[in-house]
Amino acid sequence: MLKILLPTDFSDNSWNAISYALQLYKNQNCVFTLLHTYTPVIYHSEYMNNNTFEVDVFNAMVDTSKNKLDALAKKIESQFNNPKHTIAQLSAFNTLTDEISQLYDAGVMDQIIMGTKGASGIKEVLFGSNTIHVINSAKCPVMAIPDAFTFEAPHDILFPSDYHIPFQQKQIQPILAIATAYHARVNVLNVKYQEELTPQQEANRKTLEGYFNNIAHLFHSVDNQNVSEALKSFQMTTKINILVMLNNKRSFFENLFFKSKIKQIGFDLTVPFLVIPSTYK
Repeated sequence: MLKILLPTDFSDNSWNAISYALQLYKNQNCVFTLLHTYTPVIYHSEYMNNNTFEVDVFNAMVDTSKNKLDALAKKIESQFNNPKHTIAQLSAFNTLTDEISQLYDAGVMDQIIMGTKGASGIKEVLFGSNTIHVINSAKCPVMAIPDAFTFEAPHDILFPSDYHIPFQQKQIQPILAIATAYHARVNVLNVKYQEELTPQQEANRKTLEGYFNNIAHLFHSVDNQNVSEALKSFQMTTKINILVMLNNKRSFFENLFFKSKIKQIGFDLTVPFLVIPSTYK
């Protein structure tokens, strides 16, 4: 039974991500947990205990959150009535990242699927701040679904890697699960900055190849391109349905998203983006 956490702010973007998740795992037994977090602009428990207005505002937020989650669950049941899926609800007075951390420690989810932007998304920004914070702090894989992306069965998965870290079975398992379910091909893309791989990189590459033995896969190598250029060039020749990266301090992910301002990166994300923590072992 796969456990998927679906954070929502009830925006169109979050509904789009929920729809994608339900379709991606339509043939798998899953527990989907809808999560809405809320925090009043100003909250001091001592103050609220002595201020009826503040207590009423807080209670209204609680009721609104629960009512909207109920409506969302009914919408899912109406549009995606799937006996393989169980829909749970969580409404929490907490920040999103803190709540996710606590839920992961409690064993609530194996993976998170969410939209790239929320209700106040700015088109010039690739990811909303919530998504960035979740990706960078989550202890499990996070899949970000671009705004208005329409579900399509994943037939080609792009997995850029610099082979700098030793791969673990648990890190690769989310890729294997999707590739196996959809008979998809995994394209491993290495951007080279030196003539030859180091012995350690070569060893890591062979380990990765071993994990992909039972699925279709291809290894690609390009020279002297930056990461965003390599990704864009590859997608011009191969229609990619999912992009996967490992998030570690020396990874493509860091180079692509954290060494330049989000608004200025030269990469337009058009497909679901699965980020797997390097600490996910």
